[in-house]
Amino acid sequence: MKISIKEYLQEHDKAQINDLAAALGKEGSKDFRDLVKTISLMERRHELKFEDDGSLRLAQKKAPAITLKGIFHAHKNGFGFVSLEGEEEDLFVGRNDVNHAIDGDTVEIVITKVADRNKGTAAEAKIIDVLDHSVKTVVGQIVLDEEKPKYAGYIRSKNQKISQLIYVKKPAIQLEGTEILKVEIDQYPSRKHNYFVATVRDVVGHVTDPGIDVLEVLESMDIVSEFPEEVLKEAEQVPDAPSAKDLEGRLDLREEITFTIDGADAKDLDDAVHIKPLKNGNFELGVHIADVSYYVTEGSALDKEALNRATSVYVTDRVVPMLPERLSNGICSLNPNVDRLTQSAIMEIDPHGKVVKHTITQTVINTTFRMTYSDVNDILAGDEEKAQEFKKIVPSIHQMASLHGILESMRIHRGALNFDTNEAKILVNKEGKPVDIVLRQRGIAERMIESFMLIANETVAEHFTRMKLPFIYRIHEDPKAEKVQKFIDYASSFGIQIYGTASEMSQEALQEIMRKVEGEPYADVLSMMLLRSMQQARYSEHNHGHYGLAAEYYTHFTSPIRRYPDLMVHRMVREYGKSQEVAEHFEQVLPDIASQSSSRERRAIDAEREVEAMKKAEYMEDYVGEEYDAVVSSVVKFGLFVELPNTVEGLIHITNLPEYYHFNERDLTLRGEKSGVTFRVGQQIRIKVERADKMTGEIDFSYIPSEWDIVEKGLKAKGRDRDGNRRDRRRKDKKVSKGSTVRRDDKRKDSSKSKKKKGKKPFYKEVAKKGAKHGKGRRKGSRAK
Repeated sequence: MKISIKEYLQEHDKAQINDLAAALGKEGSKDFRDLVKTISLMERRHELKFEDDGSLRLAQKKAPAITLKGIFHAHKNGFGFVSLEGEEEDLFVGRNDVNHAIDGDTVEIVITKVADRNKGTAAEAKIIDVLDHSVKTVVGQIVLDEEKPKYAGYIRSKNQKISQLIYVKKPAIQLEGTEILKVEIDQYPSRKHNYFVATVRDVVGHVTDPGIDVLEVLESMDIVSEFPEEVLKEAEQVPDAPSAKDLEGRLDLREEITFTIDGADAKDLDDAVHIKPLKNGNFELGVHIADVSYYVTEGSALDKEALNRATSVYVTDRVVPMLPERLSNGICSLNPNVDRLTQSAIMEIDPHGKVVKHTITQTVINTTFRMTYSDVNDILAGDEEKAQEFKKIVPSIHQMASLHGILESMRIHRGALNFDTNEAKILVNKEGKPVDIVLRQRGIAERMIESFMLIANETVAEHFTRMKLPFIYRIHEDPKAEKVQKFIDYASSFGIQIYGTASEMSQEALQEIMRKVEGEPYADVLSMMLLRSMQQARYSEHNHGHYGLAAEYYTHFTSPIRRYPDLMVHRMVREYGKSQEVAEHFEQVLPDIASQSSSRERRAIDAEREVEAMKKAEYMEDYVGEEYDAVVSSVVKFGLFVELPNTVEGLIHITNLPEYYHFNERDLTLRGEKSGVTFRVGQQIRIKVERADKMTGEIDFSYIPSEWDIVEKGLKAKGRDRDGNRRDRRRKDKKVSKGSTVRRDDKRKDSSKSKKKKGKKPFYKEVAKKGAKHGKGRRKGSRAK
């Protein structure tokens, strides 16, 4: 009957019910009742509608809604945002429109409200479907629960953005309640049940195991230390030393004075250097990198596992390597006085830092010494004892320092940006408990090796670009104008004059801004803001240059032990050296390798940040109640973030301030309504540690009035003294003009007299240059490079 009704109305446009009944032969009482019921049902389903004159007409179908695909980023309070590929602005999703999506899910959305730039409101969206769940496995401690006898119990994810419980099906083993489980998600929250259902995949450990907290974080991100059995078997078959046959066809550099320079506790020594001054005034620099690709052949179990991991992961007290230790610490480590297979970039560099000639080839070397950064820094500082101990290479070290100065000046001159910020090393005891947080030192030796690795990477990238062969690049694209504008606004709030527009801001202009603030208390904060305004460096089969380094060509060639793209570059050096017929093969595989490597790098960064936040919070748990001087690192609507000298950052929430504070978005300040006390980035203030939560990685501070406070006298200038009592801030012996700024006149307590718990060491200190360490196999240079 529905089909007949539709066909009739399609032909006649509209009709009265009696006419329709007559036309369809449904005039009898029973047939007519069935007709009316069908019409009523079709109306409810919006298939037809009644006009004002009582006639029937087919309802016009609405155009299908335009849907978009994006990634959902959940907030712990239930709402979230969806980011779309290629779009700068995210779309807001209210808690009622989340549709059970989980943080990181790939979702399908419809836009419900467009952005209004005049009002400053963001676009809004509704999630209509989850296309792919990001959470496949979860790690956590089992909580035994008898209320749901169908399940063994539940685990609660450490991810605060996942609020639902994860119920675990009863496994074959008896659980005690101390186990840290890795479970595989079988069912996701839905309208039927607001919880997960999972199956036990593995018992990671027990809550009492040393270092289980870090292992829990790594396992939750599927970062696994153990290698599959077939991978270990292949690694065991790799010889302990190269044979005579392995050396055939290689450039023999064993007579060169070649040595490694690494952190004191590094074991995977993957780069060595040599230098020679030439008669024409140029330098010959040799950068020799372990030839990992010779042992890790394409398509092997070792190669597949290396690509799956794509990078080594470094967290506090451990490293999860990309390759088994038999390779990374054995035949692929450039240990002193043994023959090692390498790939080398041998460059002739003129006094302006320009590479005028180069050779990229397979080599064999035999390093003279295993040098540490501290040894080299001591020699350069004039340590006679060290100079005598390593006298054979002291001339080379001084020549390298000279070349480093040339290369560094060259990079600065062309516009390379310096993103060096304070970096902390968390020291832990045997149980994995943090006992100290120290600042890493970067001396000439560290920066020198970085300079040599950078010039080698540039030279290799340019070499293959000019050969017009498929290649993998490390790219850092130009920053988005919107983000540069935010940085400009931020810098302007400090009174810095800026020339140029966000869309045409050169590296030289950004350099000039950072030069102007050098030595200012807010310089580190501004450097971090500049870094955040940049796009994230990534791998690509297309060359887009490296904005941060102001380099036209750049790749990663110097660390094949811990990065898969470097291993791939070595493979291409070898294969292209034999024949260019492999170009088509590399052209096919490189896009997926670049994507996988970029993705795994972001995962490693997330793991490092989460563990660092957890360990810093755990460390600060022992200092709750203590008072310290700190620096305001960021000012936001809901409060201010404050950083201690040991890089620990905490939040002073606006609700914990002693009065109502106004947020000024233009100059990024918080100003007390009654007192006029003003907080701005880079300002020193006094704080008290109120809370440190290892589970969430959160640290809360409270504000203590002190002589560091700044009062804006343009407003009512009544504040509080150190004891919190109201008092007139206006000095009687000195008139202060309207709008001027004064510091609090409280007498400052000596910071050395701060309250400290008995038997505790100061909770931060700088590492002495002598003996400074960079961690096991620590990467050289910043992440962006």
